[in-house]
Amino acid sequence: MVILSTLGPGVARLLFYPTLLYTLARERLPGSQRPWFSRIDRTVLLGALPLRGRCRQLVEEENVRGVVTMNEEYETRFLCCSRQEWEAMGVECLRLSTVDLTGVPSLENLHKGVQFLLKHRECGNSVYVHCKAGRFRSATMVAAYLIQLHQWTPQEAIEAIAKIRPHVIIRQKQVQLLGDFHRSVTAGTPAE
Repeated sequence: MVILSTLGPGVARLLFYPTLLYTLARERLPGSQRPWFSRIDRTVLLGALPLRGRCRQLVEEENVRGVVTMNEEYETRFLCCSRQEWEAMGVECLRLSTVDLTGVPSLENLHKGVQFLLKHRECGNSVYVHCKAGRFRSATMVAAYLIQLHQWTPQEAIEAIAKIRPHVIIRQKQVQLLGDFHRSVTAGTPAE
């Protein structure tokens, strides 16, 4: 991982399609414990890329009216619905671009994403929060939402997600960020 963090965005681009294929293969294995998405609570679905063929299902069967995309634009360009396609289905989109494999969302973006989620929660909508595999970037966003909603510690939020989606991975950098988020929420300070 040290090599990945020093090479950063270029390596993430290079590994995008191979790792996406891995994610697809893992989901399709007989007896797989890695569903494409998992419902975390009445509002949040945490998942992998909402591939074009799955978008309408999310809207019709899961009441998705919001999408939080933690991906960079190149990751969603060809395989996912565009912003216009989502909006035509009545879905509001929020992109909070974060580099795959090594990136960590900004504290400001965590606050933006959580406010988006809470706004939809008040309306009774579901929101699909995703990155490529629904394990790193998007799990960090969902943990921040749970911290804000329930006044949980980062560890409590991570454990709650892992009970539902055991293959999530929240690394030390994300845990530190969630600690900063937790402190900002408990202190009542806005995002920087």
